[in-house]
Amino acid sequence: MNFQTRPYKKRHFGLSLGFTVFYASMVVVIPLLGLFFKSTKLGFSGLWAIITEDRILSALCLSFGVGLSSALINLFIGFLFAWVLVRYNFFGKKLIDTLVDLPFTLPTAVAGIALTTIYAKTGIIGSYFDSFGIQIAYTPAGIVIALVFIGFPFVVRTVQPVIEELPKELEESARCLGANSFQIFYKVLMPELWPSLLAGTGMAFARSIGEYGSIVFISGNIPGKTEILPLLIVTKLEQYEFSQATGIALIMLLLSFSIMFIINFLQERAAKKLI
Repeated sequence: MNFQTRPYKKRHFGLSLGFTVFYASMVVVIPLLGLFFKSTKLGFSGLWAIITEDRILSALCLSFGVGLSSALINLFIGFLFAWVLVRYNFFGKKLIDTLVDLPFTLPTAVAGIALTTIYAKTGIIGSYFDSFGIQIAYTPAGIVIALVFIGFPFVVRTVQPVIEELPKELEESARCLGANSFQIFYKVLMPELWPSLLAGTGMAFARSIGEYGSIVFISGNIPGKTEILPLLIVTKLEQYEFSQATGIALIMLLLSFSIMFIINFLQERAAKKLI
C-alpha cells in the first residue's frame, strides 16, 4: 500500500501566535515600555546622576554582588541536592525532596523573619557566631544566606531531571576504559549537565536581584551598607521621588537583562556542543 503524506498545515498558528503576542504585550512589553518612557524624562544626564550617587551606587554594587555570590553558592548546593536525590536511596528522601520546594510556597516575608530570628545575635545560630565576634544578621552575609534559601530550588529542579535521564552506561563504559571518578565526572557527566546548571544558576541569580521580602528584615536596611536596590526603589516611591525610582528600576533592568542574555548565550552554546 502506498501512503501519501500530506503536508502539515499550521491551522491554529495564527490564533496561538496572536494570543502569545497579546499576552506578552500586556504582561511584559507594555509595562517595560512604560518604564522606559517614564525614564526618558530624566535624560542621559539624569540617569548618569542617579548611577553616580553614592547611596544608589552602593546599593547597586551590593545587590549584584550578593546576587552573584548566592547564585554561585546555589550552583554547588543545588547540584549536590539534585545528585543525592537522584543517585541515592535513603530514609526520609521523599521528605527532603518535598522540602526543596518550600521556598517556592513559603511567603518571602515569613522566610525573612524566620532567618532573622535564627541568625540574630540572640538567635540559635547567631548567638554561637556572636561569641566569636561574627555578626550574620544585618550584614551582607545575612543577605547572601537569605538569597541562597530562596534561590537553590531553581538549580535543583532544573538539574534533577537531567541527572535522571543520564544513561549509566556512559559511566560504566568510561570506568571500563580506565577513567577514574574525577575524569568520569569532568569529561563524561559535566558536559551533559552544564547547560542545565547554567539555566538554573541564571534563574537563581535573576530571582536574587529582584528579591525584596526575605531581605528587608535580615538586611537591617542601613544606607550605604546593607540597603539593596529593590528596597531603595520602595523608599523613593514612599518619598514621592517617582523619577528617581523609575531611573533606578531602568538601570536595574538593563543590567539584569544584559547578564541574563550572556548566561542564555553561554547555555545555548553549551547545548549546541552536545548535539
